[in-house]
Amino acid sequence: MSPLVTLTTDIGEAYAAQMKAMLYRRLPAGSVVDLALNLPAHEVPEAAFLLLHMAQRFPPGTVHVAVVDPGVGSQRAPLGIATAGGTILVGPDNGLLWPLATTLGNPRSFRLDPARVAAQASIAPTFEGRDLFAPAAALLASGASLEFLGSPIEAQKYDVPTARVGPTEIDAQVLHIDRFGNIITNAPSSEGPASGGALTVRIGRGPTRSGTRRRTYADLPPSGWGVLGSSFGFLEISCRESSSAKRFGAHVGDQVRFAWRK
Repeated sequence: MSPLVTLTTDIGEAYAAQMKAMLYRRLPAGSVVDLALNLPAHEVPEAAFLLLHMAQRFPPGTVHVAVVDPGVGSQRAPLGIATAGGTILVGPDNGLLWPLATTLGNPRSFRLDPARVAAQASIAPTFEGRDLFAPAAALLASGASLEFLGSPIEAQKYDVPTARVGPTEIDAQVLHIDRFGNIITNAPSSEGPASGGALTVRIGRGPTRSGTRRRTYADLPPSGWGVLGSSFGFLEISCRESSSAKRFGAHVGDQVRFAWRK
């Protein structure tokens, strides 16, 4: 059975279809899985966070292709990373792959050599996703080694920011805003008051708001908001069936302070 190849990118369906055409010319039908094709454009830190949480539970031996690449065609390296269990990551060397690589364990990084990956093909400087990363992933899924396709390199490192947790407060950051407008922070869900407990929230330079820790979205009052433990394992700020990001004017990267009384 051919290993799975996953695709994560910000380029949208039309460009992603060209990458998938390249993959399916070399791999069996059904072996390519779309994780996300419309991530926020150019947002490498947010994409790194999402890739980590989307991809880490796939079977060992999966090849993950991730392309969020504002530096396409520049001097940044085309990268492959081998990890524990035989899983391989392919994409630009801009920090995108690193949180997933370190979570999977034992990362070994290689600079892909275009001459080894696509010797007979031209590589468009604006679309290495199609012309370099997709062919590399197909070769790796078919049994080629990173040692054959590239040479060792020290990859660019990026770590998902961690919150500062105190006895009755957390200084956190917005990592992601999902399609419902929920504000996902990096404050651990294990911290803060228990469900039903009162707390205050301040986002960026906005006002301090008084809210309540809730267990589920259904526990939020009609037209109201609250703080929940998200499926990512972090606190999120949510409005009942509406966008908390729009309501509070929140953006990825904003600072967030949670505070409560013991």
